[in-house]
Amino acid sequence: IVTARVWIPDAEEVWKSAELTKDYKNDDASLQLLLEDGANIEYKLDKKIKNLPYLRNPDILVGENDLTALSYLHEPAVLHNLKVRFIDSKLIYTYCGIVLVAINPYETLPIYGTDIINAYSGQNMGDMDPHIFAVAEEAYKQMARDERNQSIIVSGESGAGKTVSAKYAMRYFATVSGSASEANVEEKVLASNPIMEAIGNAKTTRNDNSSRFGKYIEIGFDSRYRIIGANMRTYLLEKSRVVFQADEERNYHIFYQLCASSHLPEFKALRLSNANDFLYTRQGRSPVIDGVDDTKELCTTRNAFTLLGINESYQMGLFQVLAAILHLGNVEIKDKDSDSSLIPPNNRHLTAFCELVGVTYQDMAQWLCHRKLKTATETYIKPLPRLQATNARDALSKHIYAKLFNWIVEHVNKALITNVKQHSFIGVLDIYGFETFEINSFEQFCINYANEKLQQQFNMHVFKLEQEEYMKEQIPWTLIDFYDNQPCINLIEAKMGILDLLDEECKMPKGSDDSWAQKLYNTHLKTCSLFEKPRMSNRAFIIQHFADKVEYQCEGFLEKNKDTVNEEQINVLKASKFDLLVELFQDELKATSPTGQVPGTGGRTRLSIKPGKSRETSSKEHKKTVGCQFRNSLQMLMETLNATTPHYVRCIKPNDFKLAFSFDPKRAVQQLRACGVLETIRISAAGFPSRWTYQEFFSRYRVLMKQKDVLPDKKLTCRNVLEKLVQDKDKYQFGKTKIFFRAGQVAYLEKLRADKLRVACIRIQKTIRCWLARKKYLRMRSAAITIQRFTRGYQARCLAKFLRRTQAATIIQKYQRMVVERKRYRQKQAAALAMQTILRAYLARQKYKALLREHKAVIIQKRIRGWLARCWYKRCLHSIVYLQCCIRRMKARRELKKLKIEARSVEHFKKLNKGMENKIMQLQRKVDDQHKENRVISEKLIGLETSYGAESERLRGELNRLRGVEEDAKNKANQVTSLLEELERLKRELTVTQQEKKTIEDWAQTYRDEMEKMVSELKDQNGLLKKDKDDLNRLIQEQSQQMTEKMARAITQETQQLVTDLNEERSRYQNLLTEHLRLEEKYDDLKEEIALSSNVSKPGHRRTDSTHSSNESEYTYNSEYTELEEGSRASEDVTRGIDTSLTLKLQKRLTELEQEKQSLRDELENKEEQFQRARARDDAEFKKARGAELEYESLKRQELESENKKLKHDLAEMRRSLLGDAATAAGAPGSPAYNVLLDQLNASCEELEVRKEEVLILRSQLVSQKEAMHHKETMTEPSIFVEDVSKLKDADELKQAYIGLKDTNRLLEHQLQTQRRGYDNEVEALRGELQNVKEENNRQQQLLAQNLQLPPEARIEASLQHEITRLTNENLDLMEQLEKQDRTIRKLKKQLKVYSKRIGEMGGQTSPGQMVEEPIHPVNIPRREKDFQGMLEYKKEDELKLVKNLILELKPRGVAVNLIPGLPAYILFMCLRHADYVNDDQKVRTLLTSTINSIKKILKKRGDDFETVSFWLANTCRFLHCLKQYSGDEAFMKHNTTRQNEHSLSNFDLAEYRQVISDLAIQIYQQLIKCMENILQPMIVSGMLEHETIQGVSGVKPTGLRKRTSSIADEGTYTLDSILRQLSTFHSIMCQHGTDPELIKQVVKQQFYIIGAVTLNNLLLRKDMCSWSKGMQIRYNVSQLEEWLRDKGLMTCGAKETLEPLIQAAQLLQVKKKTDEDAEAICSMCHALTTAQIVKVLNLYTPVNEFEERVSVAFIRTIQTRLRDRCESPQLLMDTKMIYPVTFPFNPSSLALETIQIPSSLNLGFLTRV
Repeated sequence: IVTARVWIPDAEEVWKSAELTKDYKNDDASLQLLLEDGANIEYKLDKKIKNLPYLRNPDILVGENDLTALSYLHEPAVLHNLKVRFIDSKLIYTYCGIVLVAINPYETLPIYGTDIINAYSGQNMGDMDPHIFAVAEEAYKQMARDERNQSIIVSGESGAGKTVSAKYAMRYFATVSGSASEANVEEKVLASNPIMEAIGNAKTTRNDNSSRFGKYIEIGFDSRYRIIGANMRTYLLEKSRVVFQADEERNYHIFYQLCASSHLPEFKALRLSNANDFLYTRQGRSPVIDGVDDTKELCTTRNAFTLLGINESYQMGLFQVLAAILHLGNVEIKDKDSDSSLIPPNNRHLTAFCELVGVTYQDMAQWLCHRKLKTATETYIKPLPRLQATNARDALSKHIYAKLFNWIVEHVNKALITNVKQHSFIGVLDIYGFETFEINSFEQFCINYANEKLQQQFNMHVFKLEQEEYMKEQIPWTLIDFYDNQPCINLIEAKMGILDLLDEECKMPKGSDDSWAQKLYNTHLKTCSLFEKPRMSNRAFIIQHFADKVEYQCEGFLEKNKDTVNEEQINVLKASKFDLLVELFQDELKATSPTGQVPGTGGRTRLSIKPGKSRETSSKEHKKTVGCQFRNSLQMLMETLNATTPHYVRCIKPNDFKLAFSFDPKRAVQQLRACGVLETIRISAAGFPSRWTYQEFFSRYRVLMKQKDVLPDKKLTCRNVLEKLVQDKDKYQFGKTKIFFRAGQVAYLEKLRADKLRVACIRIQKTIRCWLARKKYLRMRSAAITIQRFTRGYQARCLAKFLRRTQAATIIQKYQRMVVERKRYRQKQAAALAMQTILRAYLARQKYKALLREHKAVIIQKRIRGWLARCWYKRCLHSIVYLQCCIRRMKARRELKKLKIEARSVEHFKKLNKGMENKIMQLQRKVDDQHKENRVISEKLIGLETSYGAESERLRGELNRLRGVEEDAKNKANQVTSLLEELERLKRELTVTQQEKKTIEDWAQTYRDEMEKMVSELKDQNGLLKKDKDDLNRLIQEQSQQMTEKMARAITQETQQLVTDLNEERSRYQNLLTEHLRLEEKYDDLKEEIALSSNVSKPGHRRTDSTHSSNESEYTYNSEYTELEEGSRASEDVTRGIDTSLTLKLQKRLTELEQEKQSLRDELENKEEQFQRARARDDAEFKKARGAELEYESLKRQELESENKKLKHDLAEMRRSLLGDAATAAGAPGSPAYNVLLDQLNASCEELEVRKEEVLILRSQLVSQKEAMHHKETMTEPSIFVEDVSKLKDADELKQAYIGLKDTNRLLEHQLQTQRRGYDNEVEALRGELQNVKEENNRQQQLLAQNLQLPPEARIEASLQHEITRLTNENLDLMEQLEKQDRTIRKLKKQLKVYSKRIGEMGGQTSPGQMVEEPIHPVNIPRREKDFQGMLEYKKEDELKLVKNLILELKPRGVAVNLIPGLPAYILFMCLRHADYVNDDQKVRTLLTSTINSIKKILKKRGDDFETVSFWLANTCRFLHCLKQYSGDEAFMKHNTTRQNEHSLSNFDLAEYRQVISDLAIQIYQQLIKCMENILQPMIVSGMLEHETIQGVSGVKPTGLRKRTSSIADEGTYTLDSILRQLSTFHSIMCQHGTDPELIKQVVKQQFYIIGAVTLNNLLLRKDMCSWSKGMQIRYNVSQLEEWLRDKGLMTCGAKETLEPLIQAAQLLQVKKKTDEDAEAICSMCHALTTAQIVKVLNLYTPVNEFEERVSVAFIRTIQTRLRDRCESPQLLMDTKMIYPVTFPFNPSSLALETIQIPSSLNLGFLTRV
C-alpha cells in the first residue's frame, strides 16, 4: 500500500530505505518508490520468484537491544538496527538471540569500570542493556545454578576486538568471584594477559594489538564458586611473523619492548639497540605505535612475570633467547658459489647469538650453511645455496620462538595451578574468525576449518534452544530447515578428505603441491558440490564455506604441513651451555597440562599447533604433520565445548581504517554473514520470533480491547482479542505462559495500536481545541465589555477634568495679575526707601566722624599732660632719695672706721663689753635679717625700674604717635579744600554714572532674560545629568550588590569547598579505618587457618574445641567443615597449596605487625610508667583520706560492738534479777527488778527503732524503685498472737503487748487506706481500658470499611497485616506483664527474707520456714531511700559473665521493647564508674577491652541482622556520649545537672578510649549501611523503575529472546510501597533503640543516596527505561519518597538533595529536546548530572509510542558543545558503595544514673548498686 516503507539493495550502502508511492497489485512488474533523498525510482520485480523488497520495521522498534525483538527479521533490518545503535546511540553491544554482537568503537569508552561490574553483578541478562559483563554474569550464574561448566566463545576478524572482549570477561570473573584463598589467583589470571599480549600480539594493518594466536582459557572455581586457578591452551601461533612483516605491521611486541629498554643496565649484555637495526623488526617500517610506551609495557610484562612466579633469572634468560633471535636474523649469509654459501668470519651478530645461547661459533656457522643427508649406508654433508640457507636460518628462528612461546605458556599454567579441587570452570575462547584474502594459503585453510566446526556447534545449539522453548511452551513445531555444514567438514577431515590427501602426499618421496592438487580434483571435483576448480588455474581449489566461497592456492601447503627444521641445528642448540635453551629443546615425554592437554609445537611458517597427549619420542613427534596435530587439538576443543554451556560473542569490525564510530555497511554485512548472526536470525524468523507473556500482551494492547472483552482470566482475554485482531491462526500460537507470533505480526499489532491511539488523540485534540476556542472567545468578549466600560468612564473623567481646569485657570490668572502688580509696587517703594536710607546714613556718618575726632584729641591732651607731670615728680623723688643715700653712706663709713679701731684692743673690749658675744650673735642675726630685707627691697627696686623703663618707652611711643597725629590733622586741614573740589567732581561723575547705570540696567534686563533662558536650559541639562547620575549610582549599586553577592557566593563556595574537604578527609579516614579493620579480620582469619593447619597433623577424625561457642559454631559450621575436609585431603603437605609469593607477603606482613605490636606495647608501657609516676602523689593523698575513712569505720564498728556487748550485759542482768527474786511482789512497780526491767525495756525499744530504720534502708536497696506496682503492695509484719498473751506474766509485758496492738491497728488502718487508694486506681485503670477498647472498636470498624473498598487480594493482605500487628502488640503486652509479675514475685521474696531476719534479730522464736506457713497480715511501713551514687559493683571474676549476659547473649528485640533505650550502655558505664571510683586501672582497661571485643564479635556473628547492628550502634553511641558527659570536661558538662556533675569520672582520663569507641561506632555504622543496602538493593530497581506505580502510563514495548523483568506487579514483586514499608521499618527500629536523631538523619540520607544512585545507574544502563512515561513514573516515585520524609520530619536531613541527580534525569526524559533553547534549558537544569550522564540519557532515550520523537544526533552534539567547559569526573555511573562520612554529635542524657534499675531478665544479679 502507499506509504509502506521497504528496503531495496544498493551497491554502496548495501541496503537503502524507500517508500511506496503507488499501491502494489499481484500482476505488477515493478514498484514505484520514493527514496529518502527525494528521488523517485522504479524497482523491477522478477515474476518467477516475486522478489518483493523487505519491509521496514516501525520506528518504535528501531534501536532495540535485541535484534529478535524486531517484527521483521532480515538482513537489512539487522544492519540498520546495528547502525542506529552504533552511530546514533554510541552503543557497541547488541543482542541477537543468544549471541552478543560487539562492534569495535576504536575508542576508549568508560563502560568497563568496577562500578559497571557491580551494576551488572547479580542481574538477569535481559534486565540490563547488552554488555560483555552481562554475558559473563549469565555464564557465572548458570555455572552456579545448573552445576554445569560454561564456555564463552569470542570470534571475529583481526581488529574486531576479540582479545579485549575476552580480557573484560576474565576481569569480570576475577572481580565478582574473588579467590578461594588469599593467593591472589584472580590477579594471576589477569596478569597472564600482558604476558600473552607481549609474546603473542602484534601490530597489523587492521589492529594495533592483534592476537596472532588463538587461546582457550579455563578459569577454575571451587564449590563456593570462587576462582582457584586457570589453564590456558593456545592455537595457531603465527610463527612467520617472527621473520617477516608486511608494510605498516610489526613483529611481536616483546621484541620492540626489549629494544626500547636496551639502555637499561641489566640489558647491556644483550647487545641490543634500536629496533630499526634488526632485520626481524624493521621490515614493516612502523616500529612505533602511537600512544604506546614500549619501555613501560616491558615493566608491566616483567611485573606480570614476577607475579606468576617466574623469577628474575628466568626472565633474563627469556630475554636472552629473544635477543639471540634478533641477532640471528641479522646474520648475513653470502654466496660462495651457485650451490653453496658461507658466513663471513667474525660476524658480530652470529658471535652475539652464540654467546647468548651458549654454543660454539664454528658449529653454528657450519650448520647454517650445510645440511646432513642420510642414506641406508652413508651420510653426506651437503652445502646449501644462499636462499636455502637463509630459509633454514629463518626456520630455526621461528622454531626457537615457538619453543619459547610454549615454554612460557606451560609455566603460566603451572603458576595458575592450585591444589584445591576444581568444582567447575568457565572457558573463554579467543580465536580467529572466518578469513578470506586475495591469496589464501594453508593458514587460512586451518582457520576456516576451525570456524566451520565452531559454526556447526553454534547452529546445533541455536536449534536446540528453539526446540526446547517450543516444547516447554507445548506448542506444535516443525523441523526448522537450517544450513548444516557437516558436508563441508567431511570434505576437509573425513577419510580421503583434503587433510588425509595432504598427509598422504607429504609421505610421498616426490610429493608436490601440483600432484596433490590433481589428487584433489580427481577425488572431489565430481563427487562433492562444495568443491570447485578455478577456471584459470590448476594449482588452486575452491571450497564453499558457510560464510562464503574461498579460493586456496596450493603452493606451500606441503611444506607448511611438514614443518621441517634442520636436525643438526637443533642438536647444536641441545648441546648448549645455556640451561634454559636446553630445557626448551629437551624431549617432552611428560608435557601434560593441568587439564590433560599438552602444549605442542607449531607450523613452519605461520602456525603453531599444540598436539594432544603423546608418549612418542621427539623424533617421531617431528614427523607428525601440522594438519594432523591441528585436527586432534580442534577435536579436543570441540569435545570441551560440547560438554559445556556455550555463550557467544561475535566481534564486528566497523571499518578498515580504525576510525572511531565509523560504520561501513559492506564490511559489517560481510562479517555478519561470516560469524553466523544472520543464520541465527534466519532460524528465529523461520519459526515464531516474537514472544509475549500474557500479562505483557494485555498491558501493551489493552487499548485495542473493549470493556466487555476484558475478563478476569487474562489468558482467555488475550486469546479472544487476538482471534478477532488476526484472522490467520497460523500467524500465532498460544503457549503455556507466552504467545508466539510469526514475523511481521507484532508490527501489524503495533500499527493497529498506533491507529487506535491516533484516533483517540484526534478526538482529544478536537475536544481540547473546542474548549480552548470557546474559552478564548469568552475571554475576548469579557475583555471587550471591560474595555468599553473603562473607555466611557475615561471620557467622562476627561470632560470633568476640562471644566475644572478652565475654572482653575481663570482663578489663577486673577491672582497672578494681582501678585504681579503688588510686586511692582513693592519694588518701587523699596527702591525709594533704600535711596533715602543711604543718603541719611551717609550724612550721619560724616557728623559722627567729626565729633569722634574732637573727643579723641581732648583725651590725648589729657593723657600727655598727666604723663609729663608724673615724669617730673618721679625725677624729683629719685634725686632726693639718692641724696639721702649718699649722706647716710658717708656717716656709716665713719662709724665703721671707729668700730674697727676699737676692735683691735681685745682686753679693752672684754672689760668694757662683757657679754658682747651674745649681743654679737644677736646683731649678727639682725644683720642677716637686714640683708634679707635689703635683697627683697633691691629686687623690688629692680622690678620698679624695669616697669618704669617699660612705661617710659610706652609713653615715649605714645608721644611720638600723638605728634604724628597732630601733623596728620594739619595735613588733613589742608586737604579739606581739595576734598571739596573732589566732591564737586564726583557729583558730576555721579550724573554721568546714573546715565550709564540706566543703560546698564537695560542691558542687564536683556542679559537677565538671556540668562534665565540659559538657566532653564542648564536646569534641563542638569536634570538629564542628575538622571544619568542616578542611573550611574544605580548601576554602581547594582555592581556593588553583584560584587557583594559574588563575594558572598565565593565565600559560600569556599565554605562549601572546606566542608567538602573536611567530609572527604573524614571519609578518607573512615575508609582507612574500614580497610584497617578488614585487614585485621583477614589477619585473624589467617592466624586461625594457620593454627588450624598446624593442629591438623594426621588425617582422620578431628574434633573442635569443647569451649567453642555454640553461637559461633552455629554460624561457622559449614565453612569449618568444608575447610577441615579440604585440610584432611591435603594433610600430607599443608603448605603445598599456599603460593610462595603469598607466603612471603604474609610473613613480611606478620613481621611488620609484630614489630608494630612490640613498639606499641613499649610505648604503652612507657606511658603507663609516666602515668603511674604522675599519679603516685595523688595515690598517697587518696590513701590518707581512705585511711581516715577506714579509721572512722573501725571506730563505728567498735562502737556497735560495744553497744552489742552492753545489750547482752543488760539482758543477762535482767534475767538474773528476774530469776534471783521469785517472790510475787518482785514484779510490782517500784521494786528494783521492775525498775531494771523498765530501763532495759526502754533501751531495747530505742535500739529496736534504730534497727528498724537500718532494715528499711536495706530493703530500699533491694527493692526496685523505678517501676510502680499495679497490684497491691503488701508488706508482712510478725503479729502478736493470742497464745503469746497468755504467756505474759508481768504488767510491763502486757503494756508492751498493748502498745504493739495499737501500732498494729494503726498500720492496718493505713493499709486499709492504701487498699482503698489502690481500688480507686484500679477503677480508673479499668475506665481507661474501657475507653481504649472503644477506640480499638472504632478503629477496627474503620479498617473494616477500608478493607471492603479494596480488591480481594489487597483485602486479604491488609487483613493479614493488621492481624499480625495486633497479635504482635498483644504478645509484647503479655511479655511486659509477665516481666512485671516476675519482678513482683522476686520483690516479695526479698521482703520475706528481710523480715524473717528482722524477727530473728528481735529475739523471736519462729523460723523463716514457719513464717511462710503461718498467716501474715499485710502492713505498709514507710521506708527511707538510700542515696545511691549511680554505680554498679562487680567482682573481677564476673566480668566474663557480665559481657556474656549483657552483650553476647542479649536479644535486642526484648530489650528494645521492654526497657529504656541504651540500657546496656548505661549499665556498662555504671560498672566503669565504679572501677574508676575504686581507682582500679586494670579493671577499667579490661572492662573496656572486653566490651569493644565483644561488640565486634557479636557484629561479626550477626552482622547481617539490621536490628542487632542498629541496637549496638545506638548503645555504642550512648556509651560514647556517657564517656563525654561524665568526663569532667567543661565543654560536655554544661548540659548536666548538679547531681550528674557529681557523678563525673574522678581518676582516669578516657579520651583515648573515646577515640577507639568512636572508631568502633564508625565500623558499626558502616556495617549498618551495608546491611541496609543488602536489604534495599533487590527492591530498588523493581520498585523505582520497573513497577508501574501509575498504571497504564507506560506500555510494555516488544522484547526479544532475553525477556526483561515484567513491570506488572506479580506476586512477590517489589513495589514502591515495599520500599516505603522497609524504610519505615528501619526508622521505627532505630527509634525504638534510642538512636540519636542526628544519626538517624545521616542513616536516612545514606538510604536515599543508595536509592537514587542504584536507580540512576540502572536507568543509565537500560535503554527501555529511558522514555517520557518512565520519567513521569520516576518523578511520582520521588514525590512519594519526599512525602515519607515529610511525614517523618526528616526534610532537613539532606536526603532530598541526594535524589537530585535522579530527579534531573527524570526531568531530562520529559523536557523538549529539539531547539537550541531546549539545549540551554537542559544545561542549566541538569547541574547535578555529569556530561557523560546527560549524553548517555539522551542517547538511550527511546520512544514508547509513535507520537514521541527520538533525540537527533545534532542536538546531542549541541549539548556536548555547551557542556564542554564543565570540570567534572568522566565517570558514568554513581558510586553506590560510597558512604557519607558519619559524625556523632554530642547528645547528653537527662536520665539520672542513680534512678536506673536493672531488670532481672538480664541475669545480672551479681551486680551491686552503690
